[in-house]
Amino acid sequence: MAADALHALDIVVALRLAESPRADFRALADDLALSVSTAHAAVRRLMIAGLVRSTATGVGAVNRHALIEFLEHGVRYAFPAVAGAPTRGVPTAHAGPVFADVMDAADALVWEDPQGAVQGRALAPLIPRAGQLAKRAPVTYALLTAVDALRIGRARERDLARRYIREVLKVPSPGQPPTE
Repeated sequence: MAADALHALDIVVALRLAESPRADFRALADDLALSVSTAHAAVRRLMIAGLVRSTATGVGAVNRHALIEFLEHGVRYAFPAVAGAPTRGVPTAHAGPVFADVMDAADALVWEDPQGAVQGRALAPLIPRAGQLAKRAPVTYALLTAVDALRIGRARERDLARRYIREVLKVPSPGQPPTE
């Protein structure tokens, strides 16, 4: 892999920065259970990819429109998801919090975690220790489960995930007026 190519965990770093734009590298690393140097390298790759812009102060500003474009059209190809063997874990994709009230999670997908409360098929997360996000950064956890729905979901799940991510990141759908 090229040194400047995006890594899967960079997507999670971008989501956290979009949710918490004033975070510094230490807070970003702590929230995502990464080292500060890993968080710094992720932001550097995101800047090269045009998903984060440099700022005079702070870590950087997420280019929300570019991030949405990548999530909606590229993440499933750059970081494909494959459901694995049954295991215990933390719910994701259509079994995650975004879909709790609208989808039947009978065939749950989970990030493997022996402490997890849900039995389902394993799905490799984009970031190590993703299961900790539910406690450390609940909005980022919900966003990441929606990204997993974009990666592996059928049309309905992908549509719901797109709408949720756009709503949280405050990026209107094409043809919609901007939100305040």
